[in-house]
Amino acid sequence: MDFNDDIEKSLVILESGGTILYPTDTVWGLGCDATNTKAVEKIYSIKSRTEAKSLIILIDHIDKLNTYIEKVPDITADLLANLTNPVTIIYSNARKLSPKVIADDGTIAIRIVKDDFCSELIRRFGKPIVSTSANISGFDSPAVFSQIAPEVKAKVDYIIKYKQDYFTRSKPSTIIRLSENGMYTIIRG
Repeated sequence: MDFNDDIEKSLVILESGGTILYPTDTVWGLGCDATNTKAVEKIYSIKSRTEAKSLIILIDHIDKLNTYIEKVPDITADLLANLTNPVTIIYSNARKLSPKVIADDGTIAIRIVKDDFCSELIRRFGKPIVSTSANISGFDSPAVFSQIAPEVKAKVDYIIKYKQDYFTRSKPSTIIRLSENGMYTIIRG
């Protein structure tokens, strides 16, 4: 199965409120429409994760931040331009997303992906996609497809074929909390 076939099948699933298991720019992830609360609830159920822990969302371009963040800090573009590894930034005042992806304090963790598959999927879907590691809460994040637990695979609506045979070990993204005044703190390096 090729890249485009996986994109087409994923779009059908995402548009119907389903869940996908997919390769991201970091580790294998569980995904769904980040604006669809019922879909997000399915992700929490698959992971056996408490909803008190918010989720990361992926977008395909920096210009989309304004849609989901009330005020994007001025330093954002410079910060992203100077970081080479995948980085997830926690922003204040999230909006236009499922309340289930937004933390209790109104923040949202967003990563702008550089991965071809993820970028194309998000661009064609037209909305952000949830990205959380494809594991049961409390267990290690799968760096390669073969490390994903069978019970996780059994609970998703569609499993991407693309990159299942890749054995390059990936790691989770760097996480930075960015305040509206431009101050930032590295949460995970």
